[in-house]
Amino acid sequence: MYTGVSWLILLVSLCGTGGLFPTGSHEYEVFRFALARQQDVPKLVPQVDMVDTGSSFSMTYAFCSQFSKGVYAILGVYDRRTVNMLLSFCGSLHVCFVTPSFPVQTNNQFVLQLRPRLQEPVMNLLEHFLWSRFVYMYSADAGLSVLQRILDTAAERSWQVTSVNLDVLTEAGFIKLLIDIDVKKEFQIVLDCELERLNSILNLISAQRRNLKNYHFLLANLGFMDLNMTEFQKLGPNVTGFQLVNWSDPVVEKIEQDWLDFDSKDLKLARRKLRYTGALTYDGVIVMATAFQNLRRQRIDISRRGNAGECLANPPAPWGQGIDIQRALQQVRLEGLTGRVQFDERGHRTNYTLSVMELSPTGTRKIGYWNEKRGYVNTAVYKPVMEEFHGLQNRTYVVTTILEAPYMMLKKNHEQFEGNERYEGYCAELAAEIAKHVGFVYRLELVGDGKYGARDAQTNMWNGMVGELVYGKADVAVAPLTITLVREQVIDFTKPFMSLGISIMIKKPIKSKPGVFSFLDPLAYEIWMCIVFAYIGVSVVLFLVSRFSPYEWQGGDSDDEDETLPSSSSRRPQNQQKDPPEHSNDFGIFNSLWFSLGAFMQQGCDISPRSLSGRIVGGVWWFFTLIIISSYTANLAAFLTVERMVSPIEGSEDLAKQTEIAYGTLDGEAEAPPTNKLHHRSKIAVFEKMWSYMRSADPTVFVKNTNEGVIRVRKSKGKYAYLLESSMNEYIEQRKPCDTMKVGGNLDSKGYGVATPKGSPLRNPVNLAVLKLNEQGLLDKLKNRWWYDKGECGTGGGDSKDKTSALSLSNVAGVFYILIGGLGLAMLVALVEFCYKSRIESRRMKELINAAMSTRGGGGGENGRVVTHSFPKAGAQGLPCMSKAAGMGLSSTGM
Repeated sequence: MYTGVSWLILLVSLCGTGGLFPTGSHEYEVFRFALARQQDVPKLVPQVDMVDTGSSFSMTYAFCSQFSKGVYAILGVYDRRTVNMLLSFCGSLHVCFVTPSFPVQTNNQFVLQLRPRLQEPVMNLLEHFLWSRFVYMYSADAGLSVLQRILDTAAERSWQVTSVNLDVLTEAGFIKLLIDIDVKKEFQIVLDCELERLNSILNLISAQRRNLKNYHFLLANLGFMDLNMTEFQKLGPNVTGFQLVNWSDPVVEKIEQDWLDFDSKDLKLARRKLRYTGALTYDGVIVMATAFQNLRRQRIDISRRGNAGECLANPPAPWGQGIDIQRALQQVRLEGLTGRVQFDERGHRTNYTLSVMELSPTGTRKIGYWNEKRGYVNTAVYKPVMEEFHGLQNRTYVVTTILEAPYMMLKKNHEQFEGNERYEGYCAELAAEIAKHVGFVYRLELVGDGKYGARDAQTNMWNGMVGELVYGKADVAVAPLTITLVREQVIDFTKPFMSLGISIMIKKPIKSKPGVFSFLDPLAYEIWMCIVFAYIGVSVVLFLVSRFSPYEWQGGDSDDEDETLPSSSSRRPQNQQKDPPEHSNDFGIFNSLWFSLGAFMQQGCDISPRSLSGRIVGGVWWFFTLIIISSYTANLAAFLTVERMVSPIEGSEDLAKQTEIAYGTLDGEAEAPPTNKLHHRSKIAVFEKMWSYMRSADPTVFVKNTNEGVIRVRKSKGKYAYLLESSMNEYIEQRKPCDTMKVGGNLDSKGYGVATPKGSPLRNPVNLAVLKLNEQGLLDKLKNRWWYDKGECGTGGGDSKDKTSALSLSNVAGVFYILIGGLGLAMLVALVEFCYKSRIESRRMKELINAAMSTRGGGGGENGRVVTHSFPKAGAQGLPCMSKAAGMGLSSTGM
């Protein structure tokens, strides 16, 4: 804060009070003034030592010297390079240090910081102004703590903060920085430094003679009214800052007058105004005097008898009564020059209030206040009519406009009304709201030539609404008038009341209805084919591994046959060997297909692989079906419930890449809002390609007016796209026959503004009214009312979106077709199986009967009995008795 060779002023009294200041500083002069006003404090005897506040060695020697002489507390300032040393000594020796210097982050209870911290006030103002992109210029003395808080918040809220350390910038470097800020259009700046440097920065900016109307400066300093901003104010910037001292308070005014008298008589110096740092020093003296009086009143012994001790002892010996002094200072509560003076347990200033000020054309004015409980409170009251506007309310102002739906339209029964009542629309209501806030009477008049305003190349004269403002035929223009450079040179615009850009209009495509087999859409046809091949492949692999693996084969079970024929073994000839057991395998080709299908349908099967190889095949197939079925289910809902509107293009890049759909805009000679200025952006590759196509297209793609362009879009059957303003595009989209739509984002960005003649007294009041209407949300309500609430195509705004609806039969008809087809196929197959089996059985029965008949004709039985041969055992298990009878017959015959 202070550099070079400085003086150490130590004032020692019966109370042992010390003062630590650089010589000639404003704080030292106020220190003497404050001591002179304390009549009840014992007389202090100054002792002067020379010390360099930037030298740690010199400061250490001076501090220890004074400590050894028995000071009770020190009031003084510190330097950034020696502050840590002072804090360390105060904490170790229990010597209180009361300071008006910049606050530091410390928990040292023996350091009482008179200056309030600015982290929270600055953050509250940044949030109030909705700053998310700004430049933070700071000095390392006071700005590091605020910078840390800003950077932490920027990381959480995605702010774009450019930090600049003023300590490392030269004058040439600062001028270059201002040029870069202008180029990047970073017009929101926070300045955090002490008064001297802040004054020099403002003077340097003023010397550049820059136009600062677009700039907003936030001064993170407590002495807004201590700054000299006379030249800076002429540049028209928006400046906000903090004020700690209330100079309008009668008590403060009396002390300031006493200071001026003391300054000229006792100090023999030129009369200098009391600054906020001096006011903090004055309050510091009052705090120390009040603490000593409280100790005396409580009869607490704080005397330091004998040798006071050495501060460089190892370990240092703290002063035992230092705790009593610290508590007495911390418990002080008083109303000083800087407001409520109170400290928390860490020695930081608390329960304070800051005034929030701004720089207006007539000077500084208070717009609010900040305190710890309520944060920032805005108390500014902006008068609807400025001072130069007074005396003109008795006249009726002419508001020029143009018929353009939905901005300005004639009512259906407008013949029955007179004056402004004949009109309706967005701009009609906007003009009424502005007049109500500003407080003037107006008359709506349509522009004579029906044009917006352009300069004639031959006569250099302006036509349209701009011409009526330039030549004094109208006072205000409330219409969809685009803010452009050439217009801004001859008339004044307010802040935009509507933001828009060039957009693309196409004919709304027909919604695609779901097909019969739309349930197949979640997966591409290539995937379905791969699934079929995978199903067949897995079945074949399962069949093969089951054939090769011995664990899938099962031995023949003859127990059933033995139980069925218990006496057959006795009748078998001894030389006839038993048939070898038969082996079976569950996974034939059909069972393998059935197992894979059951797993894919997530239904399972009554057979399962036994071998390790078969289980590996089954496991990977189950995992495959898990992923496929889950993916299918995830996409099925969207494909079945949403009727999609398939748009041929999605934006300007799609439009520029294709040649099937023609596109155009207003003819360059057409007089309308300047949407035909695409060639101004032809340096961008996409727009250059689009503009080149439109100029060379045959037949021409340009239209004379918006209605012609809309009609061409509707009649072109999707083969023409029209470029127009997004606000008009959205309005037409909500009107019958509801067959147009906006696609993609805006190609550029512009705004509509209310216009007034150059230098008109209406300009500032109307501008404030537009801003207030925007903050109140009335502009958005007006747009919703005239665009969507009165729309003819249903609710909603902007681009059309897919909407979810209940499933209809057409969505899932294919599933029912497959079910019915499967049931029919099953019945047909069952009939074929029945016929086939019946035919086979009939052939077998016929053969058995023939065999039996031939056996009967060949011989007879004993005693005249005829032995009837039974039928041999059939493949079916329904005739077991025939098999037994046949065996008995053959045996008797052989006998």
